[in-house]
Formats: sequence, C-alpha cells, structure tokens
Amino acid sequence: MKSICTMRDIYKAISTFEEEFEGVYGISLNEAMVLCTLHDAGKPLSSTEIAERTQMKTSHTSKVIRTVEEKGLIERALGEVDKRQMFFSLTAAGGKRLEELQCDKVVIPELLKPLFVS
Repeated sequence: MKSICTMRDIYKAISTFEEEFEGVYGISLNEAMVLCTLHDAGKPLSSTEIAERTQMKTSHTSKVIRTVEEKGLIERALGEVDKRQMFFSLTAAGGKRLEELQCDKVVIPELLKPLFVS
C-alpha cells in the first residue's frame, strides 16, 4: 500500500511540475523531451527513433511531433533513400526555445528536488 501512495505522490508532483512548466514555456514536458532528443542526436531522426529515445509509444510520439511542428519548433524532411520516410530536426526557433528551458524558472515540488541536484 505504501508504494502505491508513494507513486501517487510522485505522479502528483510531476503533474504539478508539468503544469507550471507548460505555463512558463508554452510547451509540455513531452514536447520538451522531443526537442532535447533532437538536439542531443545532432542529426535528423525518424519518429520511430524519437519514440525509442523518449520511451513514448509511437502513436503518442506522432501526436507530440505534430504539436511541436505546428509550433514551428521542428521541421520534417523526406528521407534521401526512402522518400516515404520522414525525418525531423530542430528549427532555429526550436533551438532557441530549448536554450530558454531552465527549470530554475519553474517551482520544483519538494519530492522531486533531489532529482535536480547538479
């Protein structure tokens, strides 16, 4: 029972953090994870590669990709070998938004603070 209550508390803390994060930056944590993933890769990635690296389900990844693309933070390009395949990369606006993401502008719930020690 204690582990379920602890998980509930962690979930609530993450939910609170995400609400604050989205309010400050105008993007969700999942959207930020896609931006970070593309930045860290240093090259365009397919939606499948993004899903694998973020551990999101492929259907959810597609939705998140669509929203960050609509916000102008990523762009798509056709594959050079297989024209049916799409690859995604950061736009200049996406790179700038990623640079702006600093968790110190968002109140971190006490339960999560130990995870943010640098």
